[in-house]
Amino acid sequence: MNPKPIKNKNLSPDEYFGEDIYIPPSNGYIAITLAIALILNFIPFHANFVIFRPDFVAIVIIYWNITHPHKMGMSIAFGMGLMMDVGNTGILGQHALAYCIVVYLTLILGRRLRIFNSMQQAPQVGFILLIMQIVTVLVAASGGSDPPEWPYYFATITGSLLWAPISLLLQAPLKQKSDPNAL
Repeated sequence: MNPKPIKNKNLSPDEYFGEDIYIPPSNGYIAITLAIALILNFIPFHANFVIFRPDFVAIVIIYWNITHPHKMGMSIAFGMGLMMDVGNTGILGQHALAYCIVVYLTLILGRRLRIFNSMQQAPQVGFILLIMQIVTVLVAASGGSDPPEWPYYFATITGSLLWAPISLLLQAPLKQKSDPNAL
């Protein structure tokens, strides 16, 4: 998951075995998290609050690409993007292209992102979300839409602020339970 940096390389066996061990996520769990993120993106909000709603699907795609890049790929991101485009009645392929670029950037930055904890990852995730929003704006502008005003980019800030709680929420079911039979 998100490995903790080891400050003292000479760990005692008790400290070493006290580290969290995570079980790998099943494909069903990943699909459920993506479905919940899609539902969160489609929940209607008041017009004043919709500018603060981050793209939950992009955040979940980033999370799974950082923690388990072999389980999330361009094809899943493209499919989720098409579902977002159909749900938003936007330009078909707009979100699909943006999510594929998110996967590409996350795969490039993945090794660096795995070194940091979730609080240190937040600015870099915000950068990826900003690039995603710029791509969607450029695709919409190529279709003849007017560029959005500057409050459109508040979703990037809220996405990076919500990164740590969402990543902790996604990894919580993956922690192994302690063995009651252990000494």
